[in-house]
Amino acid sequence: MTAESEQSQRTLAEKLDHLFRTVRKANQREYSNEEVSTAIARDQNVSLSASYLWYLRTGQRDNPTFKHLNALAKFFGVPPAYFFDDATTEQVEAELALLTAMRDAGVRDVALRASGLSARSLDTITDMISRVRELEGLSSYEEQRLHRESQ
Repeated sequence: MTAESEQSQRTLAEKLDHLFRTVRKANQREYSNEEVSTAIARDQNVSLSASYLWYLRTGQRDNPTFKHLNALAKFFGVPPAYFFDDATTEQVEAELALLTAMRDAGVRDVALRASGLSARSLDTITDMISRVRELEGLSSYEEQRLHRESQ
């Protein structure tokens, strides 16, 4: 089976869950069903419960209204065709992958700027980053590394 045919066999649940896992909040955390539900109700005046989102994401419901899909597409910044058209899905996911890589470009920029600094300076920068992560409520680097390795 080719990657293209695998792409076309993806379910609505898989596509929606991919959006949740890929499109992140400013602090890089994944949106919760509750956050998406609340934002859609507030910004688009469309009622879409968090529990219904969970059903859609887990494949227990697979026939949402166009109104719901349109609201989800608008929230995640993708065209509604993402859910219906395989070519659009492929294009959007390629763009999302590029955006994810660009997000990490900031990390690469910091690393490049730190190149050549003394061990003492690097320790100071590491301590500062750890403290800022703590202030922003983010997990430590070690916790992230262990989480990635367990997946």
